Order: sequence, then structure tokens, then C-alpha cells
Amino acid sequence: MKPRLTRRGALRLGAAASLPLVNIHTAASAGRLSLALWDHWVPAGNDAMRRVVAAWAEQNHVDVQIDFLTAIGNKIMITMAAEAQAKTGHDIYAFDMWSVHEYADALDPVDDIMKDFIGRYGAIDRAYEYLGVSNGHWRAVPVAWGSAPLTPCGRISLLRQHAGIDVQSWFPPHEATPETSAAWTYEAQLRAAEACSRAGVPFGFGCGTTTDSNQTWGATFGAFGADLVDAKGGITVESDNVREALEYAKRMVPFLPADTVSYDDASNNRALISGRSAMIWNPPSAWAVAKRDAPQIAADCWTFPNPRGAKGRLVPMRPYFFGLWSFAQNKPAARDMLAYLGAREQMETLTTATQGYDIPPYLSMADFKIWEEVGPPKGTVYNYPIRPWHDAEYYVTGSSGPPDIGVQAWNRGLIPTMVSKLVAGQTIRQAIDWAKEELEGFAR
Repeated sequence: MKPRLTRRGALRLGAAASLPLVNIHTAASAGRLSLALWDHWVPAGNDAMRRVVAAWAEQNHVDVQIDFLTAIGNKIMITMAAEAQAKTGHDIYAFDMWSVHEYADALDPVDDIMKDFIGRYGAIDRAYEYLGVSNGHWRAVPVAWGSAPLTPCGRISLLRQHAGIDVQSWFPPHEATPETSAAWTYEAQLRAAEACSRAGVPFGFGCGTTTDSNQTWGATFGAFGADLVDAKGGITVESDNVREALEYAKRMVPFLPADTVSYDDASNNRALISGRSAMIWNPPSAWAVAKRDAPQIAADCWTFPNPRGAKGRLVPMRPYFFGLWSFAQNKPAARDMLAYLGAREQMETLTTATQGYDIPPYLSMADFKIWEEVGPPKGTVYNYPIRPWHDAEYYVTGSSGPPDIGVQAWNRGLIPTMVSKLVAGQTIRQAIDWAKEELEGFAR
């Protein structure tokens, strides 16, 4: 792929405020290294990362500084832009989604590291390649840290009672076959949504311009083959597949919550935890909070892959990467650190610390024990990572086209906004016309 992204407005952002520092000093320093990482929402995650990095620092006699940057106030993105503009800052930085492409010209290629990883762990999912490869080179190393798909999390009892669905039989906490879950299709989801809505526990799907809404409706459109643009950036929104996806959405929206258009990324979590929703699409964060605040609801939750459509079972994914700035001061140590943090042993340690929230980029790593052991109920997130018998793949909304168009569609919330227009009573024709005009503006 040959992306056409620039740093556009991002570099107009100012420098970040002072940041919390974690310094790891060694007895016999052989250099310094600095990392800027996402401040993990699971408190145990940061502590585990400190221990993992400290072990490497001690063995390699390097003084390491870790800055955990929060997404609140967009601090991690503001700092990223400021460092790229000033060409000074940390050696290693955490990137998510589109930011690897946005800063590709300021990142050192890591093809050698990725060649070794793929040789050891097997092929990597296309979602990571789409977001991590620019101009034919890997620009950052995919990691589990922060990477999270949005899979369905359903209330076992409510789905059984109101929709006649036994999700534990479809997706048991052990090896199965694709035939076991063949009945879990988008039509089955629609019927379940209607039944649960009539029972007063509607599915918690949003139609705003948020990350969750982009993921939910983007993967839905993808499963219908409803690509808005093609690989060359050509506009394909007038296709029969797009109309079919919108027809499906039109049938679904009457059964969504009344405030679906105003949903933010926490609305579905609150709906599940409060007992007002039978199913959401989300990482296990809602379930983890329920363990603390509503244990009886947590014990009734089951996480499982997304429905199957004409183009397969697409699981919306938000990958994270660790990249090496081209202006880094200690590149040898940084490259060694990237090879260390991207290895299976460290990813399993960190994923275990976050109770299985983080998903590694290699399908061969779906066998971490944490997903078997964590509960209640035991096995509740066993099917959270894609497993071979799921016959599924991770998916990035907008990945049918070039990343420079995909990121604009994402930021504009193009697909969920089309759905929100149906909620507002507009026609499918009106939704398509609006999207076409938007896409023509992206291409200009």
C-alpha cells in the first residue's frame, strides 16, 4: 500500500504539559533509553510494564525512563505531535490506529524485527499490516499492550430467556468447530435485538462519531462487503452491498436504545453494568468493572466473536504499536527493547496482568492461559481472542481503501453517521448521497 497521509493539523498542536516519570536506574549504566507508553486503564498493567522493563534494563545495564501518557485530554497524541515537530523526545513511542501512517516519515523501519517475529510466531493479521506498513516497510512493532477488539459481550441469561440463544453452546470455553457457531449470523443478531428490545433490555449499540460506533458499524458494513471506497480510493458507495448493509441497519435501528445517536464510548459499558442491556460490542472493560461494582451481572456475561456476514466473521480491532523515532538518541538499545517487548514471553506477562484485556497480534498466541482461567464465570473471555475454529479475522474500519481516506472516514464517523441518518428518519438514498459528497471531499 502507498498511503498519502501527512501530519496536517496534528503538527499545529502545542507542546504537552509536564508528564509523570518512572525512572529505572541500573547499577552500571551503559546508556539511557526513554519510552512513552499509553497509560493503561487497568492499573495493574502499568505496574507489570515497569517490572518487565526493569528486568530488561538490569540485564542490559541501561537506565530507562517510562512516561505513561493518558488519553484524557489527548495528552498522548499532543505529545506525539510535539515530538515529531521538534524532532526530539522519547526513543520509543506508543502508536495506535492511524498514527503510525501519520508519522511514518519520522519512524525508523523495523522490517528486521518483524521478519524475525513472523518467522517465529506465524503470519500476522491483515489489520496490523494495514496500519503498521507504510511504503512497503514496517514502521512500528505490533504489540498486545492496549490492542483490543470490540467483540460482543452478552448476558447469558437474558439472551437465553428473551432470544432463545445459548451463547455458551455456540462458543464454549474449549476447542470447537466452525459448525458450532454457524447459526451466529447478522440475521440471528437482528432477531435477538428485536426480542431483547421488546423485553426492555436493548442491545447497546451507538450511532455517534465515537470509536465504538465506528468499530461496530464499520465491521458490520465490512461483513456485508459494503466498502465505501476501493483500494485505489475510488468511491464505491453506490454499490448493492452498501445498500444491503443500510437495509440491514434500517431494520436494526428501531430496536436500539432511544439515545443511540448520543452514545459515547462509555454509554454501552454503563448499559451493560446497570442491567439495562442484553448485549454490547466492547472489550472486557465493562465486564471487568462489573466484577467490582455489579458482580452478579459480571457472572452472567459471556464474550464471543461477532456475527457472520456474506464476507465472513469480521472482528473490529484497534491495534497498538511501539515505534522508534528516527531522531532517537539510543537506537541500538531501542531496537533491542522493541525486540524484547514484542516477544511472546513479555506479551503474555503483560496480558495476564491486565486480566486478558490486551490481545497479541499473532493468532498463534491465542493460547495464553489467562483467557481460560479468568472469571466469573470461568471461561467468560475464552473466546475474546480469535481462535482457529472461529473462522474469523480482525478488521479495521475503512481498510478497503488507502489509509489517508480511511482515517478521514474514521474521524468523520462516516459509516455510523449514515446509520444515524436512518435513525433520524432519512432514507437510504439520502444517506448514500451524503456519504458520497463527503467522500468526494476527502479525495480533493
